[in-house]
Amino acid sequence: MRETIKGFGLGLRTEHYRDFVESPRGVDWLEIISENYLVAGGKPLYYLDRIRRDYPMVMHGVSLSIGGSDALDPEYLRQLRALVDRVEPAWVSDHLCWTGTGSLNLHDLLPLPYTEAALRQLEPRVAQVQEALGQPLLLENVSSYVRYRVDEMSEWEFIRELVRHTGCELLLDVNNVYVSSVNHHFNPHTFIDAIPPAVVRQIHLAGHEEHGSYLIDTHDQPICEAVWDLYAYTVGRLGPIPTMIERDDNMPPLAVLIAELDYARTRAQHTQIEQAA
Repeated sequence: MRETIKGFGLGLRTEHYRDFVESPRGVDWLEIISENYLVAGGKPLYYLDRIRRDYPMVMHGVSLSIGGSDALDPEYLRQLRALVDRVEPAWVSDHLCWTGTGSLNLHDLLPLPYTEAALRQLEPRVAQVQEALGQPLLLENVSSYVRYRVDEMSEWEFIRELVRHTGCELLLDVNNVYVSSVNHHFNPHTFIDAIPPAVVRQIHLAGHEEHGSYLIDTHDQPICEAVWDLYAYTVGRLGPIPTMIERDDNMPPLAVLIAELDYARTRAQHTQIEQAA
């Protein structure tokens, strides 16, 4: 039976398997990378099953390529559904992007053109995934570094139309909003203000690298103050959404990530207190 998830979570990474097995941690839930467990056996599945006994989980994918032009991979969807049945996650997410075409996988999360044609292309694909999983799909806004000349609307307008037409939900990555706002020179509050609160199921927070006039989403740094401020604004706008910190490289001890997660709790609580005052 799937659990209702609230509060603050972390991404489950191999470096911290033993920490979660050996003693309880101040983490409300965990997010797994789906592709790490699409195997027949081995230590990843052993630890997954062991840790799942103690923590609610959600699944997060990186290779669905929902925005691609190739047909969705039915074997991948079958494996994903098998993992859903095993883990019983509160929800399943992936990215609003494309990752390649044909035999070419670019191993990146590439932005879509924000056009009516792209929306029409996405609608049956989202429906196919949701039918395969037996539940709504969460899609995450990606960070981006280029735009398309053919764009007909903003990213937030595109997302709003997509969830309205497909019934999918949003994994709102606050760091990605900030990174894209710097790279494309828009006000990140405009993005947050345009998103209907009812469609946001989860929030991601992460670190990035500064490169002068542009930012790169790297998940290898602590969360910067500008992203914390945008998170506080987001919580004030959307309310208490389950929030998770992503860290994928330059991995610190688990205690460091838990301290950062506690700071997220503090920022969210202060925002809610200020609103109630």
